[in-house]
Amino acid sequence: MPAQRGYRQACGIARGLDIVGERWSLLVVRELLLGPKRFTDLQQALPTASPNALSDRLRELADAGVVRRRQLPPPGNVRVYELTAWGRGLEPIVVALGTWALAAPPTAEQLFVSADSAMLAIRTYFVPTPQRPGATLRIELRDHGPAGVFGVRFTPAGAEIAHEPPEEPDAVLITTTDALLAAFGDDDLAGLVAAGAAIIGDPEAVRRLLAAVHVPAPTESTRNRQLRSTEADRRPPDRARNVT
Repeated sequence: MPAQRGYRQACGIARGLDIVGERWSLLVVRELLLGPKRFTDLQQALPTASPNALSDRLRELADAGVVRRRQLPPPGNVRVYELTAWGRGLEPIVVALGTWALAAPPTAEQLFVSADSAMLAIRTYFVPTPQRPGATLRIELRDHGPAGVFGVRFTPAGAEIAHEPPEEPDAVLITTTDALLAAFGDDDLAGLVAAGAAIIGDPEAVRRLLAAVHVPAPTESTRNRQLRSTEADRRPPDRARNVT
Protein backbone atom coordinates (compact mmCIF):
# COMPACT_ATOMS: atom_id res chain seq x y z
CA MET A 1 0.00 0.00 0.00
CA PRO A 2 1.44 3.41 -0.89
CA ALA A 3 2.83 5.23 2.14
CA GLN A 4 0.45 8.19 1.79
CA ARG A 5 -2.51 5.82 2.23
CA GLY A 6 -1.00 3.91 5.13
CA TYR A 7 -2.08 3.99 8.76
CA ARG A 8 1.20 5.48 10.01
CA GLN A 9 1.16 3.38 13.16
CA ALA A 10 3.91 1.13 14.49
CA CYS A 11 1.43 -1.53 15.66
CA GLY A 12 2.04 -4.84 13.90
CA ILE A 13 -1.62 -5.04 12.85
CA ALA A 14 -1.46 -1.62 11.23
CA ARG A 15 1.84 -2.46 9.54
CA GLY A 16 0.34 -5.69 8.21
CA LEU A 17 -2.70 -3.83 6.86
CA ASP A 18 -0.38 -1.32 5.19
CA ILE A 19 0.94 -4.29 3.19
CA VAL A 20 -2.14 -6.45 2.50
CA GLY A 21 -5.08 -4.30 3.59
CA GLU A 22 -5.88 -2.83 0.18
CA ARG A 23 -8.84 -4.28 -1.70
CA TRP A 24 -8.06 -7.54 -3.55
CA SER A 25 -4.67 -8.01 -1.87
CA LEU A 26 -5.62 -10.92 0.39
CA LEU A 27 -7.62 -12.53 -2.40
CA VAL A 28 -4.55 -12.41 -4.63
CA VAL A 29 -2.68 -14.16 -1.82
CA ARG A 30 -5.48 -16.74 -1.57
CA GLU A 31 -5.25 -17.47 -5.28
CA LEU A 32 -1.49 -18.06 -5.07
CA LEU A 33 -1.51 -20.37 -2.06
CA LEU A 34 -1.74 -23.47 -4.27
CA GLY A 35 0.97 -22.36 -6.65
CA PRO A 36 1.99 -19.80 -9.30
CA LYS A 37 -0.51 -18.22 -11.70
CA ARG A 38 -0.47 -16.09 -14.80
CA PHE A 39 -2.13 -12.69 -14.80
CA THR A 40 -4.97 -14.10 -16.90
CA ASP A 41 -5.47 -16.90 -14.37
CA LEU A 42 -5.81 -14.33 -11.59
CA GLN A 43 -8.29 -12.36 -13.69
CA GLN A 44 -10.44 -15.47 -14.11
CA ALA A 45 -10.36 -16.15 -10.38
CA LEU A 46 -11.15 -12.52 -9.49
CA PRO A 47 -13.64 -11.60 -12.23
CA THR A 48 -14.89 -8.38 -10.62
CA ALA A 49 -11.41 -6.92 -10.18
CA SER A 50 -10.48 -4.50 -12.94
CA PRO A 51 -7.19 -5.19 -14.77
CA ASN A 52 -5.78 -1.91 -13.43
CA ALA A 53 -6.70 -2.74 -9.84
CA LEU A 54 -5.22 -6.23 -10.16
CA SER A 55 -2.02 -4.85 -11.69
CA ASP A 56 -1.74 -2.31 -8.87
CA ARG A 57 -2.17 -4.96 -6.18
CA LEU A 58 0.41 -7.25 -7.76
CA ARG A 59 2.90 -4.40 -8.07
CA GLU A 60 2.37 -3.33 -4.45
CA LEU A 61 2.63 -6.88 -3.14
CA ALA A 62 5.80 -7.41 -5.17
CA ASP A 63 7.31 -4.17 -3.85
CA ALA A 64 6.51 -5.32 -0.31
CA GLY A 65 8.17 -8.71 -0.85
CA VAL A 66 4.97 -10.77 -0.60
CA VAL A 67 4.79 -11.76 -4.28
CA ARG A 68 7.39 -12.16 -7.01
CA ARG A 69 7.16 -12.47 -10.76
CA ARG A 70 8.98 -15.31 -12.49
CA GLN A 71 9.49 -16.46 -16.06
CA LEU A 72 8.75 -20.14 -16.55
CA PRO A 73 11.27 -22.07 -18.65
CA PRO A 74 10.28 -23.59 -22.03
CA PRO A 75 7.93 -25.06 -23.06
CA GLY A 76 5.84 -22.89 -20.71
CA ASN A 77 7.79 -19.70 -21.32
CA VAL A 78 5.21 -17.47 -19.61
CA ARG A 79 5.38 -15.04 -16.73
CA VAL A 80 3.72 -16.11 -13.52
CA TYR A 81 3.20 -14.63 -10.09
CA GLU A 82 3.99 -16.61 -6.98
CA LEU A 83 4.22 -16.06 -3.24
CA THR A 84 7.60 -15.57 -1.66
CA ALA A 85 8.53 -17.61 1.42
CA TRP A 86 7.44 -14.62 3.52
CA GLY A 87 4.21 -14.32 1.55
CA ARG A 88 3.37 -17.98 2.19
CA GLY A 89 3.37 -17.14 5.88
CA LEU A 90 0.03 -15.43 5.26
CA GLU A 91 -1.76 -18.76 4.74
CA PRO A 92 -2.80 -19.33 8.39
CA ILE A 93 -3.97 -15.71 8.56
CA VAL A 94 -6.06 -16.01 5.39
CA VAL A 95 -7.50 -19.35 6.52
CA ALA A 96 -8.29 -18.03 10.00
CA LEU A 97 -10.05 -14.99 8.52
CA GLY A 98 -12.11 -17.21 6.24
CA THR A 99 -13.05 -19.55 9.08
CA TRP A 100 -14.05 -16.63 11.29
CA ALA A 101 -16.24 -15.18 8.52
CA LEU A 102 -18.16 -18.45 8.08
CA ALA A 103 -20.26 -17.33 11.04
CA ALA A 104 -21.73 -14.62 8.81
CA PRO A 105 -24.20 -15.92 6.20
CA PRO A 106 -23.37 -14.90 2.61
CA THR A 107 -25.39 -12.15 0.98
CA ALA A 108 -27.28 -12.50 -2.27
CA GLU A 109 -24.31 -10.92 -4.07
CA GLN A 110 -21.75 -13.31 -2.62
CA LEU A 111 -22.25 -16.23 -4.99
CA PHE A 112 -18.96 -16.73 -6.87
CA VAL A 113 -16.45 -19.24 -5.49
CA SER A 114 -13.10 -19.54 -7.24
CA ALA A 115 -11.73 -23.00 -8.01
CA ASP A 116 -8.74 -22.51 -5.72
CA SER A 117 -10.98 -21.33 -2.90
CA ALA A 118 -13.02 -24.54 -3.11
CA MET A 119 -9.89 -26.68 -3.12
CA LEU A 120 -8.35 -24.74 -0.23
CA ALA A 121 -11.44 -25.71 1.74
CA ILE A 122 -10.47 -29.35 1.24
CA ARG A 123 -6.91 -28.76 2.37
CA THR A 124 -8.03 -26.68 5.36
CA TYR A 125 -10.99 -28.65 6.67
CA PHE A 126 -10.01 -32.22 5.82
CA VAL A 127 -10.06 -34.20 9.08
CA PRO A 128 -7.59 -37.08 8.77
CA THR A 129 -8.33 -40.47 10.29
CA PRO A 130 -5.35 -42.76 10.94
CA GLN A 131 -7.38 -45.84 10.03
CA ARG A 132 -8.60 -44.39 6.71
CA PRO A 133 -6.48 -45.51 3.70
CA GLY A 134 -5.05 -42.82 1.47
CA ALA A 135 -5.88 -42.21 -2.19
CA THR A 136 -5.18 -39.89 -5.12
CA LEU A 137 -7.89 -38.13 -7.12
CA ARG A 138 -8.27 -35.91 -10.12
CA ILE A 139 -10.98 -33.30 -9.58
CA GLU A 140 -12.39 -31.35 -12.52
CA LEU A 141 -14.66 -28.40 -11.77
CA ARG A 142 -16.57 -27.97 -15.02
CA ASP A 143 -17.60 -24.37 -14.35
CA HIS A 144 -13.95 -23.26 -14.21
CA GLY A 145 -12.63 -24.97 -17.34
CA PRO A 146 -8.89 -25.80 -17.39
CA ALA A 147 -8.37 -23.72 -14.23
CA GLY A 148 -10.63 -26.16 -12.38
CA VAL A 149 -8.42 -29.24 -12.76
CA PHE A 150 -6.61 -30.36 -9.60
CA GLY A 151 -4.80 -33.26 -8.08
CA VAL A 152 -5.72 -34.35 -4.56
CA ARG A 153 -3.79 -36.76 -2.43
CA PHE A 154 -5.16 -37.56 0.98
CA THR A 155 -3.44 -39.60 3.63
CA PRO A 156 -4.00 -40.34 7.32
CA ALA A 157 -2.03 -37.11 7.95
CA GLY A 158 -4.04 -34.71 5.78
CA ALA A 159 -4.92 -33.61 2.25
CA GLU A 160 -2.49 -32.25 -0.34
CA ILE A 161 -3.76 -30.16 -3.26
CA ALA A 162 -1.89 -29.40 -6.49
CA HIS A 163 -2.70 -27.84 -9.85
CA GLU A 164 -1.05 -30.84 -11.49
CA PRO A 165 -3.33 -33.92 -11.34
CA PRO A 166 -1.79 -37.39 -10.84
CA GLU A 167 -1.19 -39.46 -13.97
CA GLU A 168 -3.01 -42.53 -12.63
CA PRO A 169 -5.46 -41.40 -9.95
CA ASP A 170 -7.57 -43.83 -7.98
CA ALA A 171 -10.64 -41.85 -9.04
CA VAL A 172 -11.69 -38.92 -11.21
CA LEU A 173 -14.48 -36.62 -10.02
CA ILE A 174 -16.07 -34.31 -12.61
CA THR A 175 -18.56 -31.90 -11.08
CA THR A 176 -19.37 -28.24 -10.46
CA THR A 177 -18.08 -26.04 -7.67
CA ASP A 178 -21.51 -25.70 -6.05
CA ALA A 179 -22.09 -29.46 -6.08
CA LEU A 180 -18.64 -30.09 -4.60
CA LEU A 181 -19.18 -27.61 -1.78
CA ALA A 182 -22.60 -29.09 -1.04
CA ALA A 183 -21.06 -32.58 -0.79
CA PHE A 184 -18.50 -31.70 1.88
CA GLY A 185 -19.07 -33.76 5.00
CA ASP A 186 -21.57 -36.05 3.27
CA ASP A 187 -21.10 -39.78 3.69
CA ASP A 188 -23.34 -40.56 0.71
CA LEU A 189 -22.56 -39.77 -2.93
CA ALA A 190 -26.20 -39.87 -4.01
CA GLY A 191 -26.67 -36.11 -3.79
CA LEU A 192 -23.48 -35.44 -5.74
CA VAL A 193 -24.45 -37.86 -8.49
CA ALA A 194 -27.97 -36.42 -8.61
CA ALA A 195 -26.39 -33.01 -9.21
CA GLY A 196 -24.80 -34.37 -12.38
CA ALA A 197 -21.36 -35.38 -11.14
CA ALA A 198 -19.42 -38.10 -12.94
CA ILE A 199 -17.15 -40.47 -11.03
CA ILE A 200 -14.60 -42.58 -12.86
CA GLY A 201 -12.64 -45.21 -11.00
CA ASP A 202 -13.06 -45.95 -7.30
CA PRO A 203 -16.14 -44.15 -5.91
CA GLU A 204 -15.13 -45.15 -2.39
CA ALA A 205 -12.05 -42.89 -2.68
CA VAL A 206 -14.31 -39.95 -3.54
CA ARG A 207 -16.68 -40.78 -0.71
CA ARG A 208 -13.86 -41.01 1.83
CA LEU A 209 -12.44 -37.67 0.76
CA LEU A 210 -15.70 -35.73 0.85
CA ALA A 211 -16.88 -37.31 4.08
CA ALA A 212 -13.69 -36.12 5.78
CA VAL A 213 -14.09 -32.44 4.83
CA HIS A 214 -15.88 -30.74 7.71
CA VAL A 215 -16.41 -27.04 7.05
CA PRO A 216 -17.44 -25.27 10.28
CA ALA A 217 -21.04 -24.12 10.32
CA PRO A 218 -22.38 -21.30 12.47
CA THR A 219 -23.96 -22.60 15.65
CA GLU A 220 -27.43 -21.53 16.69
CA SER A 221 -25.94 -19.49 19.53
CA THR A 222 -23.74 -17.64 17.04
CA ARG A 223 -26.74 -16.86 14.84
CA ASN A 224 -28.69 -15.64 17.86
CA ARG A 225 -25.83 -13.38 18.96
CA GLN A 226 -25.59 -11.94 15.47
CA LEU A 227 -29.35 -11.35 15.37
CA ARG A 228 -29.38 -9.66 18.79
CA SER A 229 -26.41 -7.50 17.80
CA THR A 230 -28.10 -6.45 14.55
CA GLU A 231 -31.34 -5.65 16.31
CA ALA A 232 -29.50 -3.63 18.95
CA ASP A 233 -27.73 -1.63 16.26
CA ARG A 234 -31.08 -0.80 14.63
CA ARG A 235 -32.78 0.38 17.84
CA PRO A 236 -32.89 4.14 18.41
CA PRO A 237 -30.61 5.39 21.21
CA ASP A 238 -32.00 5.45 24.74
CA ARG A 239 -32.52 9.15 25.24
CA ALA A 240 -32.93 8.74 28.98
CA ARG A 241 -29.32 7.64 29.26
CA ASN A 242 -28.19 10.79 27.46
CA VAL A 243 -29.72 13.15 30.04
CA THR A 244 -27.07 15.05 31.98
